[in-house]
Amino acid sequence: MDADWTRYNCQIALPGFGEKAQKLLQQAKVLVVGAGGLGCPALQYLAAAGVGTIGIADYDTVSVSNLHRQVLYNPSDAGQRKAEIASECLRKQNPGIKITTHVLKITSDNVLGILQQYDIVVDGTDNFETRYLLNDAAVLLKKPLAYGAIYQYEGQVALWNVKNENGGYSPNYRDLYPEVNASQVPNCAEGGVIPTLAGIIGCIQANEVIKYITGTGELLKGKVLVFDAQTLQSRVIKIGEVTKTNINKLHATISVQTIAFEELKSGSYELIDVRTLQERDLSDIGGKHIPLDEIEENLDYFNQGPPKVLYCATGSRSAEAVKIIKLKYPEAQVYSLENGIAVIGG
Repeated sequence: MDADWTRYNCQIALPGFGEKAQKLLQQAKVLVVGAGGLGCPALQYLAAAGVGTIGIADYDTVSVSNLHRQVLYNPSDAGQRKAEIASECLRKQNPGIKITTHVLKITSDNVLGILQQYDIVVDGTDNFETRYLLNDAAVLLKKPLAYGAIYQYEGQVALWNVKNENGGYSPNYRDLYPEVNASQVPNCAEGGVIPTLAGIIGCIQANEVIKYITGTGELLKGKVLVFDAQTLQSRVIKIGEVTKTNINKLHATISVQTIAFEELKSGSYELIDVRTLQERDLSDIGGKHIPLDEIEENLDYFNQGPPKVLYCATGSRSAEAVKIIKLKYPEAQVYSLENGIAVIGG
């Protein structure tokens, strides 16, 4: 055995694994999109297992609010690019593998070029637009996608778009959910998430990747694992017959322009609060109140008058609102408050 493989003795000794499986890992190329709550544990264990080439795609920076669940970072990393910090940590953890960073936002313009460099993709994203984009790109490129999602105390994992023995492919995300109204689904920053859940689900995603590469175990293809962190109960839901969605092109990414809080003082903007009434009652920085679920009813309003800055707690829902407006009025002067009112302690 290669002397450099001493670190992998325990997994090579596994029944049905051996040196052959380790070589497959060494030759594999895995892309992890999103170096956050799910991406951090997935990256750590893929690197530890000896995946030969790991790509990290993330354009976000570390914030203190990330630290309770994004375990690759520490307080001194605040403000620095996640992809760069993560790659530095992984290189120290396993100098024998190659780490490639993609410090950019995944969009319809670049996703195919990036994904085609890898054998399998891990979805560590936290928004539906990117999740659907990765799913559709994986289908077009005929690549498997390890899906993971967490919210409060519940997590989900599945392996989409795996080639079957008959030449077809297992279900993908859009087969189950052709379309999701993102405005109706809160994210972790607003609804909360227990930090250990991110580690559990991210590790299961990494486990599916390792199984897929090495051909060991039973994959979560055509199935969804649902895990409850409060009861420690899990169930595997088998996906029955589904109508395969015809994916023949990518949906164009909608660009959301943001404005920092400091910029508000230097311009004539109208503030729009897209939070719930309950949130507004707790903290109010002014402006008109149009909740996210009422944006579509008021689209014409956003295409007239002064430029408008939409805000919420973290900037997530306001960005979704901007996307909804831009779909009908691409030239509307609407912006999202960067990082929401959290930046001013609201």
